[in-house]
Amino acid sequence: MNDILIWALLFVAVSILIAAILVLRVIKIYVQQSLNPTYFATAEEREKHRLAQEELAAAQPEKKSLWTWLLGLRPLSEEKDLVMEHEFDGISELDNPTPAWFMVLFYGTILFAVGYMFNYHVMGWGQSQEQEYATELQQAEEDRIALLQKPGGGGANKINENNVEASTDKAVLQAGGALFKNVCTPCHGEHGEGIVGPNLTDDYWLHGGTVKDIFKTIKYGVPEKGMIAWEKSMNAKQISDITSYVMSLKGSNPPGAKAPQGKKE
Repeated sequence: MNDILIWALLFVAVSILIAAILVLRVIKIYVQQSLNPTYFATAEEREKHRLAQEELAAAQPEKKSLWTWLLGLRPLSEEKDLVMEHEFDGISELDNPTPAWFMVLFYGTILFAVGYMFNYHVMGWGQSQEQEYATELQQAEEDRIALLQKPGGGGANKINENNVEASTDKAVLQAGGALFKNVCTPCHGEHGEGIVGPNLTDDYWLHGGTVKDIFKTIKYGVPEKGMIAWEKSMNAKQISDITSYVMSLKGSNPPGAKAPQGKKE
């Protein structure tokens, strides 16, 4: 019984498959006939249909593609309409139009210029180069002041060349030594022995050897001799720490020390 049922189901499935194939075939023929009316026509009818289609296509203007439009290309059939009146040595010039991409770019720059002028010079919504430069300078100055005021805190930044005092505190000397190695060693050497700048370990000084003199020299620099003013990049506490460290170098007599310069103090 089960075998008969299986064979019956198989027969039904095959029948449905054959019927589906026939239906699809009919649909295919119908579609082909709809798209191609000459599918069942004779050779003569097909030729007449082809000629009619060619005449219809010739009567309709050629549709330009996007690429053709962008490049400003014209078909060869229109070349006779583009020939200019003058010629030389049998060579004629064609009056080809400017490519569309160039015209789009050209008019785009005009629109951009109008928008730029309206934004920056009419409404003042944007900053000019001079205004941006002034803003950046102001911001840089604010950042510099904030940087100088950040370390230390309290009254540290109230130190100046009139009230500075030398310190022998270990933490102060360590901080001053670290700063000295970062910014002073290229000219004064790692141990203050002097390279381009003078020796800082002897009793001779070009600009004074007191704590106030050294602080003032570091703060304002000696521009005529190439030493910059460190007040622009360090706060008063940092300059004071370096001053105390320089004071501690006196009499250390490092190897390779530079010859004395200035007055003995």
